[in-house]
Amino acid sequence: FQSFQNVGKERNFVFLSKKIEPSSVLETAPLFDGLKKGLAWNKFSGPTFTESYCWPPVAWGCDVVVISHQGSDPLLYIPPVLTLLQESDYQALPSMSGVSLILCPGWKKAQLVFDLLKTYGKGCRHLHPMLIILGQNKEAASQMEIRGCEVVVTTPYNLLRLLKHNTGLLCRLCHLVLDEVEVLFCNTSEQVFTILDCYKKATAQAQGNLPHQIIAVGTQWNKHITPLIKEFMNDPHIVITVVEEAAIFGNVQQVVQPCMNSNRTAELLKILDFTQRNLQKVLVFTDTVTEAEMIHKQALKSNSIVSLKKHKESKCNAECVLERWRKMHSSGTPAVLVLTDDCLQSLGITDATWVIHFSFPSPGVFGQRLQSMSDNFCTGIKDSAVDQEHMKAKSVILLTENSSCHTPWISHYLKHAEAEIPEELYDLIARVQESEEAEKFSRPLCTSLKTFGFCRNRTECPDRHQINLSIDAAQNIADEMIETPERVTILPLFIVHATNYFGRIVKKQKDQYTALAKEMNDYFKVLGHRISVNTVEKSVFYALREGAICHRVQVVESPAKDEENVYKVTIKYIDEGRTSQVNSDQLLHLPAKFQSLLPQAVEIVVCRVKPIDNEVEWNPEVTDYINHKIKGKLHHAKVLHTLGKTVWVDPMVGVTNLPTVKMWINEYNIRSEILSTGLGTNNPEHVGEIQKLCRQIPTLDHSESLEHFTKEDTAGLEEASSPQDPLIQENSAESSNSPVIPPSNVVQTKEAGDSTVHQQKGCHPPIKWFQDNVTVTLKVQILRAADSKCEFSREKVAFSAYSEGKLFVADLELYQSVIAEKSTCVIKDTEAVILLVKEKKGAWCKLLKNKNVHVSFDFERWEESEDERPFTAG
Repeated sequence: FQSFQNVGKERNFVFLSKKIEPSSVLETAPLFDGLKKGLAWNKFSGPTFTESYCWPPVAWGCDVVVISHQGSDPLLYIPPVLTLLQESDYQALPSMSGVSLILCPGWKKAQLVFDLLKTYGKGCRHLHPMLIILGQNKEAASQMEIRGCEVVVTTPYNLLRLLKHNTGLLCRLCHLVLDEVEVLFCNTSEQVFTILDCYKKATAQAQGNLPHQIIAVGTQWNKHITPLIKEFMNDPHIVITVVEEAAIFGNVQQVVQPCMNSNRTAELLKILDFTQRNLQKVLVFTDTVTEAEMIHKQALKSNSIVSLKKHKESKCNAECVLERWRKMHSSGTPAVLVLTDDCLQSLGITDATWVIHFSFPSPGVFGQRLQSMSDNFCTGIKDSAVDQEHMKAKSVILLTENSSCHTPWISHYLKHAEAEIPEELYDLIARVQESEEAEKFSRPLCTSLKTFGFCRNRTECPDRHQINLSIDAAQNIADEMIETPERVTILPLFIVHATNYFGRIVKKQKDQYTALAKEMNDYFKVLGHRISVNTVEKSVFYALREGAICHRVQVVESPAKDEENVYKVTIKYIDEGRTSQVNSDQLLHLPAKFQSLLPQAVEIVVCRVKPIDNEVEWNPEVTDYINHKIKGKLHHAKVLHTLGKTVWVDPMVGVTNLPTVKMWINEYNIRSEILSTGLGTNNPEHVGEIQKLCRQIPTLDHSESLEHFTKEDTAGLEEASSPQDPLIQENSAESSNSPVIPPSNVVQTKEAGDSTVHQQKGCHPPIKWFQDNVTVTLKVQILRAADSKCEFSREKVAFSAYSEGKLFVADLELYQSVIAEKSTCVIKDTEAVILLVKEKKGAWCKLLKNKNVHVSFDFERWEESEDERPFTAG
């Protein structure tokens, strides 16, 4: 069953599996009065065309599938579901808690639905919606209680985590809504079907005669909707207001026929030869009058094919063409009509069996062409692939070398229609996508690619996904600021989200910006130095005073003046990275001496962590937590890679200086803090993807160049009063709520004297060390050690071995005592591993009593131990 409605000049299409009388006026809509008042109060302009058809069956309690361009709008189902909840059918339930469940594809959509429920649920009796975003912390799921809540809003992953601890939740569930069903099935089909199976079992065991309803709304048909209808729904109402999607449900066969542009006519004749023998009703679409005339006269008539034509210049009117169209088929003559797209609406044909796209269809006309076959759309769910052989309607697209304009769109449609896609189309798509990427070459580098190492939808993404040397390698100030890549001090000042910040790299010795900021503040304290700007120019640097602080800013948007000559301008704080809008009269002239220092703001990306559940954005809860924890505070980080003004770091650790005792404490590791929220997970491919992206730029890969740091004399760390020099220790992910100086993360940065040199002559091997509460591990970097000796005493360890003809000796005086008889040394191919068993359990603040330039802490091992320990929220 299909229905068509004319609304003004628009022709709306609706495909229905069962007849529905539309409810197009709010006053007569099947909603309770309080909700109607709430909708009117919030200036609701509907019901829309789709809502007028889908609200009634939802309000009747029927299973419903809705596919519409409006399919991502929760108001397709929220008003009728709220109306159902006001009825008295639920009194048999001991509690209405969790009687309705709305599954959304991600936290962001779930938040939107929850907000709408709160807005429109105010007039409802005892409606208390609940948003559940649990994360991966088991404690949160086990402690979650659903009481006094009629509607639960969540995502598939969160629901499954909840069901592990609350198996009875689905037993009283009456209404299950699948929001953006095509996205749910595309990204989480396994999880959704697991939930549907659980719901089916729960309803089979439910006591009483409670209503059960499944509602699925979306913008596109998906192959998984078919098993949803067949296995879990009860004779659902199917409402589709998108012709292209109705064609997929209606089993229209889509065929792509590759051919040369010069050979289209011959290909058309081959196709028509088949349709002539099978008495098909064929429409041949083209987009020009010239082509329509050529096909009708030269191609069809010369080959004795009886055909009609209709275009804006043809003499025969629409009624005449329609009458001849009907007569041709009823008399047993194959009907062929050649027409241009602009004539289709006036003809109103809906009974064609074949559509041939002689000209490649654009998204705007493709649906109109398919609608001409809508009488032959199948109305039932097909049971087997055999049905493919007996399709009533067929759409044939002639693909030529000139068809590139709309190939990505048609390819996407054909894929979700499960049509066969020829290699020629894939080749065209590849060329188009390459061309589109080239057009994006001046755009910024994709933020998702930088932040997570991937972009989920490169076709739709407006930004580029390849390196542009003129943009990315220009003003590579990050490299200029980084003196020792393995240990930089970062001051995050603007938090974009949990793993992306803007801030400054604070230099190790004399920080130029600190001196500049002091000089600027002193300069602009003098009233006479505050010179207002008459004409604001884009890209020019100005000064902006905020209280006693003066900032360097740059105008990034051309201002639009108003009548009073004071206007809003968008500025960027070039030393912080944030943007803002200010009045033009707030900007001050910035002397040249304050412009010589390059803008100090750099973009900082924390690596190897991403949102859980395949989300593409961080939950605001994580971002707010990180923002509160790190903004404006000093951090130490190891730089893995730089590109232009972007720095990728791992780890990044919050540090605090205790100048009175010349000590530093490491309070937390940002990555560990994110993981501890339960809303972040490991992203091991991140660094590799960034390196792959940057391979075309000849730059030092800091993650593979540790030699400078491991051999660096730690005497440079003696300036304990400098906020740039805390040494990162391994046990540093403790919360800032821990004691001020816990032994596990104290570092003594000033050490006395030189180490005692072993009397036996030989080279000192490089040594890296790390620890846990019970042992200390030393890794002596020596190749194929021979004649090795390792002697242990309570406070010393002496190692010697030959490697490639050289003698290597290490005589180490330990900071604390070990149990000599339990300590061991194991020789491997590239190193010797010494395991020292501590006499007293606990963390050591350093390894040796005296400084040794050949011994350094193993940063990589430190990070691993951070990841392996259980995380707790700080």
